[in-house]
Amino acid sequence: MTDFSKLISSRIGVAATQVAATIALLNENATIPFIARYRKERTGSLDEVQISQIADEYHRYLEIDDRKATILNTIAEQGKLTDELRMRIELCWDTTELEDIYLPYKPHRKTRADMAREQGYEPLAQAIFAQRREGDEAIKRLGKEREEALQGARDIIAEWINQDERARQSIRREFSYSAIISTKVVKGKESDPEAQKYKDYFSVSEPLRRITSHRLLAIRRAESEGFIRVDISPDREKALDKLAHLFLHSNSDTTYQVELAMEDSYKRLLKPAIETEFAGFSKERADTEAIQVFANNLRQLLLESPLGQKRVLAIDPGFRTGCKVVVLSAQGDLLHHTIVFLNTKQATTTLQSLIHQYQIQAIAIGNGTASRETEQMVRVSLDTIASTPYTIHHTPQIFVVSESGASIYSASKIAREEFPNEDVTVRGAVSIGRRLMDPLAELVKIDPKSIGVGQYQHDVNQTRLGESLQQTVESVVNCVGVDVNTASKHILTYISGLGPTLAQNIVNYRQENGAFPNRKALLKVPKMGAKTYEQAAGFLRVTNSDNPLDNSAVHPESYAIVERMAKDLHCTVADLMQQPELRKQIDLSRYVTNAVGMPTLTDILRELEKPSRDPRTQLEEFHFDESVHTIDDLQVGMVLPGIITNIANFGAFCDIGVHKDGLIHISEMANRRISSPNEVVSLHQHVRVRVIDIDHARGRIQLSLKQ
Repeated sequence: MTDFSKLISSRIGVAATQVAATIALLNENATIPFIARYRKERTGSLDEVQISQIADEYHRYLEIDDRKATILNTIAEQGKLTDELRMRIELCWDTTELEDIYLPYKPHRKTRADMAREQGYEPLAQAIFAQRREGDEAIKRLGKEREEALQGARDIIAEWINQDERARQSIRREFSYSAIISTKVVKGKESDPEAQKYKDYFSVSEPLRRITSHRLLAIRRAESEGFIRVDISPDREKALDKLAHLFLHSNSDTTYQVELAMEDSYKRLLKPAIETEFAGFSKERADTEAIQVFANNLRQLLLESPLGQKRVLAIDPGFRTGCKVVVLSAQGDLLHHTIVFLNTKQATTTLQSLIHQYQIQAIAIGNGTASRETEQMVRVSLDTIASTPYTIHHTPQIFVVSESGASIYSASKIAREEFPNEDVTVRGAVSIGRRLMDPLAELVKIDPKSIGVGQYQHDVNQTRLGESLQQTVESVVNCVGVDVNTASKHILTYISGLGPTLAQNIVNYRQENGAFPNRKALLKVPKMGAKTYEQAAGFLRVTNSDNPLDNSAVHPESYAIVERMAKDLHCTVADLMQQPELRKQIDLSRYVTNAVGMPTLTDILRELEKPSRDPRTQLEEFHFDESVHTIDDLQVGMVLPGIITNIANFGAFCDIGVHKDGLIHISEMANRRISSPNEVVSLHQHVRVRVIDIDHARGRIQLSLKQ
C-alpha cells in the first residue's frame, strides 16, 4: 500500500511521523476520541481536529489511488499506455491534473470531432493546426466541400485545444484571478411572491474568489428553485489572449482557421467545463464553511449547561390547542401530563397544584409560539401560590428551552419506543423538560440536521454534513463521558468503539443483571471484546465502584501507574484523589516508561484532581424584558436582554422575546475587526443588545452588541 504520510504532512503541516502513527492507529480501528485522549505518545499529542484532518486526507488519497488504478486499466485496454504516461499518472496526486491527463483517453459520447474524423478530416486538421505552408496549400486544394471540410477540421482542432493540459491550466488561472459570478432574474419571476426572499440576488456581479459562503449558498438555492440564472466567467478577451499565446503561431489562412477553432473551443467546450469545475470548487468551499459553522454550533448546543437531576415541570406552549404540561422525576421519568389553556383560572390552579404535589424544582418552557404568554402565566401562578392552600419548599426556577427538533423527536421511532402509549404532544413536552435536565442526553436522540442551528444546512453536501455532525456528537459525548448505569442506549451508541448493537447489549445486560459494579464487569457484555473495551472504557463511568478510578477518565490500562503512585506515598488511591497535598508530592518523571510519557501522566494527574469533571458550565436563569412582547413594542435605541439562538458566518441571531429573532451583524459585534462571530458570542449565551433598526414590512430586526 502506498505510504501517504509525506503527502499528508506537506498538506496539513504535521510531521510525517505523526501522520504515519495516526494512520496506523486508524487502521487498527481506533476512534478519533480514543487516539486524541489515550494515545498522545504515539501521535505526538495531536488533538481531535488534527487527527480528523489526517483521517480525511488519508481517505482522500485512498480515493485518488483507486481512481488512478481505474484510469491506468482503461488506458491499457485501449493499448495506449506508454511507460512515460504510466509514470505521469503514478506520480500525480492532484485530482484536477489527473483528470486532465486522462481526458484524451476518457470514454465519451460521440462528439462533433468524432464525426469529423469519420468523414476523414483529421489529416486536414493536423495540417491546419501546424500552421505551416502545407496547411495553406491544403486549404487551397479544397473543392466544393470546402466549408464542410474546414468546419470538420475546426471541430477536431477545437477538441484538441480543449484536451490540451496547458490550455486548461491557463483558463483555470484566469478563472482563479478574475472570474465574476453574476446572476439574472428569470423573466417573469420578478413579481413571484416566493421569489421575493431572493430579491437581493436578482442582479449580482462580484468576484467569485471574494463572495461569502452564505451569499453563494443563497444564490445556488435561488437558482435551484428556478428564480435566477447564474454565470461564472473570467474576462473573455484575456482568456482568448492566453489561448492565442499557446496556439496561434503565424499570420496565414491556417492561423485564421485555428483562431476560429480556438474561439469555438473556448465558448463550447473549455469555458463550460472550467465553469463547472469552479462552480463545484466554490460550492465545496462554501459547504466546508457552512458545515464548520453547523458543527461549531452543534458542539456548543450539546455542551450547553445541564440543570441536573431535579424534578421538572415542562410546558410546550400553545394558543388554540392549549399548553401541554408534563411532570418529570429527577431521573427524567414521566409522572403526569395534562393540558391547560392560557389565562384561565383552570390553568393557574392546575399549575399550582402540580408544583405543590410534586414539589417541582424547575420549570421548562418551550420557546415556540405563545412562549412569552406561557412564561407570564407561570410567573403569575408562582406569585400567587402563597395565597393558596398549596405550599412549596422552594420557588422553582423558570427556564426557556429551545424547541428546535422537538417535533422531529416526538414523531420518531425512538420516541414511540420510549412512550408507546402517549401522543406526539406529550412526547414533545417531555423532550423539552429533559433538554433542560441534560441537553446532551436528549439531543443525541435527534438527527443533528433537524436541530436547526446551521447555515443553509439543506443546501450543502448532505453526506459531508452528516459525517461532520456525527463526528461532532461523538467528540462531545466522549468529552463529557457517560454513567454506564444510567445512560440510554442512544447516548451509549456514540461512545468510542460501541455503536448501536453494543449500546443495546449494555442496556440489556444492565436490565437483566443489575447495575455494573465496576468497569471490568463490562467485559461480560455480549460482543464486548478486549479491543472494544480498550476503546470505550475510559469514556464510561461507574459511580459507585469499589475502585474510585472507575468514576474518572483515567483509562484502566493506567490503573497500575496510579496504584504505584499511591503505594510510593503510602496511601490509597482514594486518598490520592481526595488530598491535594499528596498529589503535590508526586514526581511524574519517576513514572515515565517507553510506553507512557509525560502527556499521559499529566492527564492522569489532572484527572485525579477533578475526577469525572463535567466540562459543561453551570446553568443560569434568564428573563426577557417584561415591557417587550411583540415587534411593535420595539424602539430604536432600546437595550434589551437576549439569547443567542444561531450563529452564522455573517453574524448571530438573537431572541429578545418578540417571536422574531433579530440579527446581530458581525460588524455590530465588537469595536474591533473580528473574523468570526464565535470570537464574541456562543450559542444560547445571555447577552444585552441594542436595537438599531426595525423593518416592520419584512419583520426584520437589526441589533448591536456595541453599547
